[in-house]
Amino acid sequence: MSHNWLFQNGRIIDPDNGVDRQGDLLIVDGRVAPAGEAGPDSVRTIDVQGCWIVPGLIDMHVHLREPGQEYKEDIITGTRAAAAGGFTAVACMPNTRPVNDCASVTATILERARQGFARVYPVGAISRGSRGESLAGYGELKDAGAVAVSDDGLPVHDSQLMRRALEYASDHRLAVISHSEESALARNGVMNEGIVSTRLGLKGIPTAAESIMVYRDIALAEYTGKPVHIAHVSSAMSVDLIRSAKARGVNVTAETAPHYFTLTDEAVQDYNTSAKMNPPLRTEADRRAIHAALADGTLDAVATDHAPHSMLEKEVEFDLAANGIIGLETSLSLTLALVREGVIDAGRLVELLSVNPARILGVAGGSLASGEPADVTVINPELEFDYREESVVSKSKNSPFFGWPMRGRAVLSMVGGRITFDLLGRV
Repeated sequence: MSHNWLFQNGRIIDPDNGVDRQGDLLIVDGRVAPAGEAGPDSVRTIDVQGCWIVPGLIDMHVHLREPGQEYKEDIITGTRAAAAGGFTAVACMPNTRPVNDCASVTATILERARQGFARVYPVGAISRGSRGESLAGYGELKDAGAVAVSDDGLPVHDSQLMRRALEYASDHRLAVISHSEESALARNGVMNEGIVSTRLGLKGIPTAAESIMVYRDIALAEYTGKPVHIAHVSSAMSVDLIRSAKARGVNVTAETAPHYFTLTDEAVQDYNTSAKMNPPLRTEADRRAIHAALADGTLDAVATDHAPHSMLEKEVEFDLAANGIIGLETSLSLTLALVREGVIDAGRLVELLSVNPARILGVAGGSLASGEPADVTVINPELEFDYREESVVSKSKNSPFFGWPMRGRAVLSMVGGRITFDLLGRV
Protein backbone atom coordinates (compact mmCIF):
# COMPACT_ATOMS: atom_id res chain seq x y z
CA MET A 1 0.00 0.00 0.00
CA SER A 2 1.21 3.49 -0.84
CA HIS A 3 2.65 5.61 1.96
CA ASN A 4 2.50 8.71 -0.26
CA TRP A 5 -0.69 10.73 0.08
CA LEU A 6 -1.91 14.24 -0.58
CA PHE A 7 -4.81 15.50 1.51
CA GLN A 8 -6.35 18.43 -0.36
CA ASN A 9 -8.65 21.29 0.62
CA GLY A 10 -8.85 20.52 4.32
CA ARG A 11 -8.64 22.71 7.41
CA ILE A 12 -5.24 21.88 8.91
CA ILE A 13 -5.32 22.31 12.70
CA ASP A 14 -1.90 21.86 14.31
CA PRO A 15 -1.77 23.93 17.52
CA ASP A 16 1.67 22.64 18.47
CA ASN A 17 3.02 24.54 15.46
CA GLY A 18 0.54 27.44 15.49
CA VAL A 19 -1.25 26.27 12.32
CA ASP A 20 -4.95 26.67 11.61
CA ARG A 21 -5.52 27.18 7.88
CA GLN A 22 -7.11 25.79 4.77
CA GLY A 23 -4.67 23.87 2.66
CA ASP A 24 -3.07 20.60 1.63
CA LEU A 25 -0.99 18.10 3.58
CA LEU A 26 1.53 15.93 1.75
CA ILE A 27 2.69 12.59 3.11
CA VAL A 28 5.84 11.06 1.59
CA ASP A 29 7.27 7.72 2.70
CA GLY A 30 5.06 7.73 5.77
CA ARG A 31 6.15 11.16 7.01
CA VAL A 32 4.81 14.69 6.81
CA ALA A 33 6.47 16.53 3.91
CA PRO A 34 7.40 20.24 4.01
CA ALA A 35 4.57 22.58 3.05
CA GLY A 36 4.65 23.41 -0.67
CA GLU A 37 6.85 20.47 -1.63
CA ALA A 38 5.93 18.75 -4.89
CA GLY A 39 4.85 15.18 -4.31
CA PRO A 40 6.30 12.12 -6.06
CA ASP A 41 4.61 10.68 -9.13
CA SER A 42 3.16 7.86 -7.02
CA VAL A 43 1.21 10.14 -4.65
CA ARG A 44 -2.48 9.36 -4.13
CA THR A 45 -4.80 12.32 -3.68
CA ILE A 46 -7.70 12.54 -1.22
CA ASP A 47 -10.07 15.51 -1.35
CA VAL A 48 -11.12 16.32 2.24
CA GLN A 49 -13.13 19.46 1.56
CA GLY A 50 -15.14 20.38 4.67
CA CYS A 51 -12.98 18.24 6.95
CA TRP A 52 -10.30 18.94 9.53
CA ILE A 53 -6.81 17.46 9.19
CA VAL A 54 -5.26 17.07 12.65
CA PRO A 55 -2.38 15.22 14.31
CA GLY A 56 -3.42 11.67 15.10
CA LEU A 57 -5.53 11.44 18.23
CA ILE A 58 -3.93 9.77 21.25
CA ASP A 59 -5.94 8.11 24.01
CA MET A 60 -3.72 7.95 27.07
CA HIS A 61 -6.03 5.73 29.13
CA VAL A 62 -7.55 2.54 27.73
CA HIS A 63 -8.03 -1.05 28.84
CA LEU A 64 -7.28 -3.54 26.07
CA ARG A 65 -7.76 -6.55 28.41
CA GLU A 66 -5.01 -8.61 26.77
CA PRO A 67 -3.45 -10.71 28.19
CA GLY A 68 -5.98 -12.60 30.25
CA GLN A 69 -9.44 -11.25 29.47
CA GLU A 70 -9.65 -11.51 25.71
CA TYR A 71 -13.35 -12.39 25.86
CA LYS A 72 -13.95 -8.69 26.68
CA GLU A 73 -11.44 -7.12 24.28
CA ASP A 74 -8.07 -7.85 22.79
CA ILE A 75 -5.33 -5.73 21.29
CA ILE A 76 -6.54 -6.24 17.73
CA THR A 77 -10.21 -5.45 18.39
CA GLY A 78 -9.29 -2.62 20.76
CA THR A 79 -6.97 -0.92 18.30
CA ARG A 80 -9.51 -1.42 15.51
CA ALA A 81 -12.06 0.41 17.70
CA ALA A 82 -9.44 3.08 18.37
CA ALA A 83 -8.87 3.63 14.66
CA ALA A 84 -12.63 3.84 14.06
CA GLY A 85 -12.75 6.58 16.69
CA GLY A 86 -9.92 8.54 15.08
CA PHE A 87 -7.17 7.40 17.44
CA THR A 88 -3.77 6.56 16.04
CA ALA A 89 -2.25 5.63 19.40
CA VAL A 90 -3.44 4.34 22.77
CA ALA A 91 -1.80 3.81 26.15
CA CYS A 92 -3.04 0.60 27.76
CA MET A 93 -3.41 0.19 31.50
CA PRO A 94 -1.60 -2.63 33.34
CA ASN A 95 -4.54 -4.36 35.07
CA THR A 96 -4.30 -7.36 32.77
CA ARG A 97 -3.98 -10.99 33.87
CA PRO A 98 -1.16 -11.25 34.70
CA VAL A 99 -0.60 -7.64 35.70
CA ASN A 100 1.86 -5.81 33.46
CA ASP A 101 4.54 -5.39 36.11
CA CYS A 102 7.49 -6.90 34.24
CA ALA A 103 9.31 -6.83 30.93
CA SER A 104 7.83 -10.10 29.65
CA VAL A 105 4.22 -8.85 29.79
CA THR A 106 5.16 -5.51 28.25
CA ALA A 107 6.99 -7.30 25.44
CA THR A 108 4.01 -9.59 24.84
CA ILE A 109 1.69 -6.58 24.49
CA LEU A 110 4.02 -4.87 22.04
CA GLU A 111 4.51 -8.00 19.96
CA ARG A 112 0.76 -8.47 19.64
CA ALA A 113 0.35 -4.76 18.83
CA ARG A 114 2.45 -5.17 15.68
CA GLN A 115 -0.68 -6.60 14.06
CA GLY A 116 -2.93 -3.82 15.34
CA PHE A 117 -4.52 -0.69 13.92
CA ALA A 118 -2.95 1.92 16.21
CA ARG A 119 0.29 2.45 18.07
CA VAL A 120 0.16 0.86 21.52
CA TYR A 121 2.02 2.33 24.48
CA PRO A 122 2.05 -0.05 27.46
CA VAL A 123 1.65 1.36 30.95
CA GLY A 124 3.38 -0.72 33.61
CA ALA A 125 2.24 -1.20 37.19
CA ILE A 126 3.40 1.09 39.98
CA SER A 127 3.66 -1.83 42.37
CA ARG A 128 4.29 -5.53 41.89
CA GLY A 129 1.02 -7.21 41.08
CA SER A 130 -0.63 -3.83 41.72
CA ARG A 131 -0.80 -4.93 45.35
CA GLY A 132 0.59 -1.66 46.72
CA GLU A 133 3.35 -3.38 48.71
CA SER A 134 6.59 -2.91 46.75
CA LEU A 135 7.61 -1.07 43.60
CA ALA A 136 7.70 -2.85 40.27
CA GLY A 137 10.97 -2.89 38.34
CA TYR A 138 10.83 0.43 36.51
CA GLY A 139 14.12 -0.02 34.71
CA GLU A 140 13.07 -3.26 33.04
CA LEU A 141 9.61 -1.88 32.25
CA LYS A 142 11.15 1.15 30.57
CA ASP A 143 13.65 -0.94 28.63
CA ALA A 144 10.85 -3.22 27.44
CA GLY A 145 8.83 -0.27 26.10
CA ALA A 146 6.57 1.01 28.88
CA VAL A 147 5.91 4.77 28.83
CA ALA A 148 4.28 5.22 32.24
CA VAL A 149 3.33 3.43 35.45
CA SER A 150 -0.02 3.20 37.21
CA ASP A 151 -1.97 0.86 39.45
CA ASP A 152 -5.12 2.06 37.69
CA GLY A 153 -8.21 0.45 39.10
CA LEU A 154 -6.52 0.36 42.49
CA PRO A 155 -5.20 3.30 44.52
CA VAL A 156 -1.73 3.26 46.05
CA HIS A 157 -2.62 3.60 49.74
CA ASP A 158 0.92 3.67 51.10
CA SER A 159 2.05 7.29 50.84
CA GLN A 160 5.71 6.37 51.23
CA LEU A 161 5.42 3.90 48.35
CA MET A 162 3.75 6.57 46.21
CA ARG A 163 6.53 9.01 47.07
CA ARG A 164 9.16 6.50 45.99
CA ALA A 165 7.21 5.80 42.82
CA LEU A 166 7.28 9.48 41.87
CA GLU A 167 11.01 9.67 42.54
CA TYR A 168 12.09 6.46 40.81
CA ALA A 169 9.73 6.74 37.86
CA SER A 170 11.07 10.22 37.15
CA ASP A 171 14.60 8.79 37.11
CA HIS A 172 13.47 6.38 34.38
CA ARG A 173 11.46 9.02 32.46
CA LEU A 174 8.19 7.24 33.17
CA ALA A 175 5.02 9.20 33.83
CA VAL A 176 3.14 8.30 37.02
CA ILE A 177 -0.63 8.05 36.54
CA SER A 178 -2.59 8.20 39.77
CA HIS A 179 -5.87 6.40 40.38
CA SER A 180 -7.03 8.79 43.09
CA GLU A 181 -9.41 7.01 45.42
CA GLU A 182 -9.66 6.77 49.21
CA SER A 183 -10.96 3.22 49.51
CA ALA A 184 -12.36 3.54 53.02
CA LEU A 185 -14.73 6.25 51.79
CA ALA A 186 -15.54 4.48 48.53
CA ARG A 187 -15.96 0.98 50.01
CA ASN A 188 -19.13 -0.77 48.85
CA GLY A 189 -20.25 2.36 46.99
CA VAL A 190 -21.72 1.87 43.54
CA MET A 191 -22.58 5.42 42.38
CA ASN A 192 -22.18 9.06 43.37
CA GLU A 193 -23.35 9.84 46.89
CA GLY A 194 -26.20 12.32 46.66
CA ILE A 195 -29.87 12.82 45.96
CA VAL A 196 -30.03 10.23 43.19
CA SER A 197 -28.31 7.50 45.20
CA THR A 198 -30.70 8.17 48.09
CA ARG A 199 -33.70 7.98 45.76
CA LEU A 200 -32.50 4.68 44.28
CA GLY A 201 -31.44 3.21 47.62
CA LEU A 202 -27.86 2.62 46.41
CA LYS A 203 -24.70 3.03 48.47
CA GLY A 204 -22.93 6.20 47.39
CA ILE A 205 -19.30 7.25 46.88
CA PRO A 206 -18.64 10.84 48.03
CA THR A 207 -16.55 13.21 45.93
CA ALA A 208 -14.15 13.38 48.88
CA ALA A 209 -13.10 9.80 48.10
CA GLU A 210 -11.46 11.20 44.97
CA SER A 211 -10.33 14.62 46.14
CA ILE A 212 -8.58 13.42 49.31
CA MET A 213 -6.20 11.30 47.24
CA VAL A 214 -5.84 14.01 44.62
CA TYR A 215 -4.70 16.29 47.45
CA ARG A 216 -2.25 13.68 48.74
CA ASP A 217 -0.66 13.06 45.36
CA ILE A 218 -0.39 16.77 44.66
CA ALA A 219 1.29 17.18 48.05
CA LEU A 220 3.76 14.40 47.23
CA ALA A 221 4.51 15.91 43.83
CA GLU A 222 5.06 19.30 45.43
CA TYR A 223 7.30 17.84 48.14
CA THR A 224 9.44 15.73 45.80
CA GLY A 225 9.45 18.16 42.88
CA LYS A 226 8.42 15.27 40.62
CA PRO A 227 5.51 15.17 38.15
CA VAL A 228 2.25 13.35 38.72
CA HIS A 229 -0.70 12.80 36.40
CA ILE A 230 -4.21 12.48 37.85
CA ALA A 231 -6.47 10.08 35.96
CA HIS A 232 -10.22 10.33 35.24
CA VAL A 233 -11.05 13.49 37.22
CA SER A 234 -14.79 13.59 37.95
CA SER A 235 -15.49 16.24 40.58
CA ALA A 236 -15.44 19.99 41.12
CA MET A 237 -13.46 19.54 44.33
CA SER A 238 -10.65 17.74 42.52
CA VAL A 239 -10.66 20.41 39.80
CA ASP A 240 -10.21 23.13 42.40
CA LEU A 241 -7.27 21.31 43.98
CA ILE A 242 -5.53 20.81 40.62
CA ARG A 243 -6.14 24.42 39.57
CA SER A 244 -4.67 25.71 42.84
CA ALA A 245 -1.66 23.40 42.58
CA LYS A 246 -0.90 24.53 39.04
CA ALA A 247 -1.08 28.15 40.17
CA ARG A 248 1.62 27.33 42.76
CA GLY A 249 3.80 25.75 40.10
CA VAL A 250 3.29 22.10 41.08
CA ASN A 251 4.12 19.71 38.24
CA VAL A 252 0.68 18.12 38.01
CA THR A 253 -1.32 17.21 34.91
CA ALA A 254 -4.78 15.70 34.75
CA GLU A 255 -7.30 14.10 32.45
CA THR A 256 -11.04 13.63 32.41
CA ALA A 257 -13.28 11.40 30.29
CA PRO A 258 -16.17 12.28 27.96
CA HIS A 259 -18.75 10.70 30.24
CA TYR A 260 -17.85 13.13 33.03
CA PHE A 261 -18.48 16.20 30.88
CA THR A 262 -21.52 14.71 29.12
CA LEU A 263 -23.52 12.77 31.73
CA THR A 264 -24.53 13.14 35.37
CA ASP A 265 -25.61 10.63 38.00
CA GLU A 266 -29.14 10.98 36.66
CA ALA A 267 -28.02 8.53 33.94
CA VAL A 268 -28.13 5.78 36.58
CA GLN A 269 -31.93 6.06 36.75
CA ASP A 270 -33.65 2.69 36.28
CA TYR A 271 -30.46 1.07 37.63
CA ASN A 272 -28.69 1.38 34.29
CA THR A 273 -25.49 -0.64 34.67
CA SER A 274 -24.13 0.88 31.45
CA ALA A 275 -23.78 4.10 33.44
CA LYS A 276 -21.90 2.45 36.32
CA MET A 277 -18.24 3.44 36.49
CA ASN A 278 -15.47 4.39 38.89
CA PRO A 279 -15.14 7.25 39.63
CA PRO A 280 -18.91 7.45 39.34
CA LEU A 281 -20.87 9.97 37.33
CA ARG A 282 -21.32 13.08 39.46
CA THR A 283 -23.76 16.01 39.62
CA GLU A 284 -24.56 18.79 37.17
CA ALA A 285 -22.35 21.15 39.20
CA ASP A 286 -19.43 18.75 38.82
CA ARG A 287 -20.09 18.39 35.09
CA ARG A 288 -19.99 22.16 34.65
CA ALA A 289 -16.78 22.36 36.68
CA ILE A 290 -15.21 19.85 34.28
CA HIS A 291 -16.29 22.07 31.37
CA ALA A 292 -14.59 25.10 32.94
CA ALA A 293 -11.43 23.12 33.68
CA LEU A 294 -11.16 21.89 30.10
CA ALA A 295 -11.53 25.45 28.87
CA ASP A 296 -9.03 27.12 31.22
CA GLY A 297 -6.27 24.50 31.06
CA THR A 298 -6.72 22.99 34.50
CA LEU A 299 -7.42 19.68 32.81
CA ASP A 300 -4.83 18.76 30.20
CA ALA A 301 -6.32 15.81 28.35
CA VAL A 302 -9.47 13.94 27.43
CA ALA A 303 -9.03 10.17 27.75
CA THR A 304 -11.74 7.54 27.34
CA ASP A 305 -10.91 5.11 30.16
CA HIS A 306 -12.21 2.60 27.59
CA ALA A 307 -13.28 -0.33 29.81
CA PRO A 308 -14.84 -3.21 27.86
CA HIS A 309 -17.01 -5.70 29.76
CA SER A 310 -19.14 -8.55 28.49
CA MET A 311 -22.82 -9.02 29.34
CA LEU A 312 -21.66 -11.46 32.03
CA GLU A 313 -20.36 -8.51 34.05
CA LYS A 314 -22.97 -5.91 33.08
CA GLU A 315 -26.33 -7.66 32.79
CA VAL A 316 -26.57 -8.34 36.52
CA GLU A 317 -27.85 -6.54 39.61
CA PHE A 318 -26.51 -2.99 39.81
CA ASP A 319 -24.51 -3.65 43.00
CA LEU A 320 -22.75 -6.58 41.33
CA ALA A 321 -22.12 -5.03 37.91
CA ALA A 322 -18.58 -4.19 36.83
CA ASN A 323 -17.49 -0.56 36.57
CA GLY A 324 -16.72 1.03 33.23
CA ILE A 325 -17.88 1.74 29.69
CA ILE A 326 -16.41 1.54 26.22
CA GLY A 327 -15.49 4.93 24.80
CA LEU A 328 -13.07 4.83 21.89
CA GLU A 329 -15.77 5.18 19.23
CA THR A 330 -17.71 8.02 20.92
CA SER A 331 -14.98 10.19 22.48
CA LEU A 332 -14.38 12.45 19.51
CA SER A 333 -18.06 13.07 18.82
CA LEU A 334 -18.77 13.91 22.46
CA THR A 335 -15.78 16.26 22.64
CA LEU A 336 -16.85 17.96 19.40
CA ALA A 337 -20.12 18.78 21.18
CA LEU A 338 -18.06 21.01 23.50
CA VAL A 339 -16.81 22.92 20.46
CA ARG A 340 -20.34 23.48 19.19
CA GLU A 341 -21.42 24.62 22.67
CA GLY A 342 -18.59 27.16 22.79
CA VAL A 343 -16.87 25.53 25.78
CA ILE A 344 -13.63 25.00 23.81
CA ASP A 345 -12.47 25.77 20.28
CA ALA A 346 -11.13 23.39 17.63
CA GLY A 347 -7.49 24.02 18.52
CA ARG A 348 -8.14 23.23 22.16
CA LEU A 349 -9.84 19.99 21.16
CA VAL A 350 -6.69 18.94 19.33
CA GLU A 351 -4.58 19.87 22.35
CA LEU A 352 -6.76 17.74 24.64
CA LEU A 353 -6.94 14.73 22.34
CA SER A 354 -3.49 14.75 20.74
CA VAL A 355 -0.89 17.36 21.69
CA ASN A 356 -1.05 17.06 25.47
CA PRO A 357 -1.33 13.26 25.71
CA ALA A 358 1.84 12.99 23.61
CA ARG A 359 3.61 15.51 25.84
CA ILE A 360 2.53 13.92 29.13
CA LEU A 361 3.51 10.41 28.02
CA GLY A 362 6.70 11.59 26.34
CA VAL A 363 5.87 9.89 23.05
CA ALA A 364 5.93 11.01 19.44
CA GLY A 365 2.82 12.62 18.02
CA GLY A 366 0.64 15.64 18.51
CA SER A 367 2.29 17.46 15.62
CA LEU A 368 2.10 17.76 11.84
CA ALA A 369 5.55 19.32 11.55
CA SER A 370 7.68 18.42 8.56
CA GLY A 371 9.49 15.12 9.08
CA GLU A 372 7.10 13.82 11.75
CA PRO A 373 5.59 10.36 11.32
CA ALA A 374 2.33 10.68 9.38
CA ASP A 375 -0.07 9.90 12.20
CA VAL A 376 -3.10 11.81 10.97
CA THR A 377 -6.81 11.98 11.77
CA VAL A 378 -9.29 13.46 9.31
CA ILE A 379 -12.48 14.68 10.98
CA ASN A 380 -15.79 15.62 9.43
CA PRO A 381 -17.20 17.85 12.20
CA GLU A 382 -20.70 17.90 10.70
CA LEU A 383 -21.20 14.24 9.84
CA GLU A 384 -24.29 12.97 11.65
CA PHE A 385 -24.88 9.39 12.73
CA ASP A 386 -26.77 7.40 15.32
CA TYR A 387 -24.58 5.43 17.67
CA ARG A 388 -25.98 1.90 17.61
CA GLU A 389 -24.91 -1.33 19.23
CA GLU A 390 -24.76 -3.19 15.93
CA SER A 391 -22.20 -0.71 14.56
CA VAL A 392 -19.75 -1.06 17.46
CA VAL A 393 -16.27 -2.22 16.49
CA SER A 394 -15.18 -3.05 20.03
CA LYS A 395 -15.73 -6.62 21.18
CA SER A 396 -17.84 -5.42 24.13
CA LYS A 397 -21.04 -3.36 23.96
CA ASN A 398 -21.25 -1.64 27.36
CA SER A 399 -22.13 1.98 26.60
CA PRO A 400 -24.79 4.38 27.88
CA PHE A 401 -24.75 6.26 24.57
CA PHE A 402 -26.58 3.76 22.36
CA GLY A 403 -29.38 5.49 20.50
CA TRP A 404 -27.77 8.91 20.83
CA PRO A 405 -27.68 11.08 17.70
CA MET A 406 -24.03 12.04 17.21
CA ARG A 407 -22.56 14.83 15.12
CA GLY A 408 -18.97 14.80 13.96
CA ARG A 409 -16.62 11.84 13.65
CA ALA A 410 -13.33 10.67 12.23
CA VAL A 411 -13.59 9.68 8.59
CA LEU A 412 -9.98 8.55 8.18
CA SER A 413 -7.19 7.45 10.50
CA MET A 414 -3.59 7.05 9.37
CA VAL A 415 -0.58 5.63 11.22
CA GLY A 416 2.83 6.22 9.69
CA GLY A 417 1.27 6.77 6.28
CA ARG A 418 -0.84 3.58 6.52
CA ILE A 419 -4.60 4.07 6.48
CA THR A 420 -6.12 2.14 9.40
CA PHE A 421 -9.71 3.37 9.14
CA ASP A 422 -11.53 4.83 6.17
CA LEU A 423 -15.00 6.20 5.51
CA LEU A 424 -13.89 8.07 2.41
CA GLY A 425 -13.65 5.01 0.18
CA ARG A 426 -9.90 5.25 -0.45
CA VAL A 427 -8.97 1.73 0.69
